[in-house]
Amino acid sequence: MNISNIRAIGLAAISSLVVATSANAEIYKGETAGAGGSTHVMFVAFANQARKAGVDIQVNAGQTMTKAMLNSGRGNLDFYSGVPGLVALMAGGKAMYTKVENAPEMAANLRSIVGFKAGMYHVLTKAGSGVENWSDIAGRKVYLGPPSGSASVTSATIIKIMSGLEVDKDYTGIKLSWGEGLTALADDNVDVLVQPGEVGSAQIQQFGLSGEFRLLSITDEKLQDDEMKGLLARPGRGLVTFPGSVYEGQLTEGDVNGLGFFQFVGTHVGMSEDVIYAATKAFWENLDDVHATANFLKDISRETAFVAVNAPLHKGAYRYYKEAGFDVPESLIPPQ
Repeated sequence: MNISNIRAIGLAAISSLVVATSANAEIYKGETAGAGGSTHVMFVAFANQARKAGVDIQVNAGQTMTKAMLNSGRGNLDFYSGVPGLVALMAGGKAMYTKVENAPEMAANLRSIVGFKAGMYHVLTKAGSGVENWSDIAGRKVYLGPPSGSASVTSATIIKIMSGLEVDKDYTGIKLSWGEGLTALADDNVDVLVQPGEVGSAQIQQFGLSGEFRLLSITDEKLQDDEMKGLLARPGRGLVTFPGSVYEGQLTEGDVNGLGFFQFVGTHVGMSEDVIYAATKAFWENLDDVHATANFLKDISRETAFVAVNAPLHKGAYRYYKEAGFDVPESLIPPQ
């Protein structure tokens, strides 16, 4: 056999190996919220960096996090966008998890990778709607969020505290997917939209490009209210304040106060330590690329990595953080 034949056989073998490796490479399942929102943007940013380390996450957008976290707790979903408040509810078998068998056990299987400030609940209405303050919501149609998500409950809670109005008694609560909610306000099929998103969100700004809109702000007086203090103190919540002029065409003058929310990228206890280590390391080693993805992601740093996170770190993530010298809260150290 001559040298050229040997070389040809060798190249064919290498080619076969590459094809086989590619065909057999594992693709991990990931679920996040609808495209365009801060939750989706962060999850995609994480998946893009993980892919650089050979961790291929198939991103399924438009999902509700209540179900995604439950599925991950069962070991059926590899990565998800995590909501701290849902961790607490699942662990206590409360709210939407009341009738879910073994919900606390599934909550115990949830693990975190990295936390981030996702944004705030924008409560907005188009100019000319007749809604200029919270009490004007009475008798109106209000988009609250998806049917099976926790956001719709939070939206109704904000309105109740601010105005005393109760959903489906004093106003009509509308529950649709996130995209359908935005379309409903654009088409004047609802009077008010409650939309979680980062400050400066393009989804919110769209209503100021062709007209004017108003954001309803939590008043300074209500910030002293015990119910509001309780809402702001819940897991993954907090107060966000920003100049109303951030949005072109926004009518509320001065600062706008809103219910802020923090989230995390999560996985479950059964995922490979090496896989999560590689994905976590790739995320932090390519942080400049993450920051370039969106303005709100520039807030991600060593100091903010664990803000509001209430699920223990996965062992693979914790291994990276120890090696990199992060200050990990004791409450997030994974059980042995």
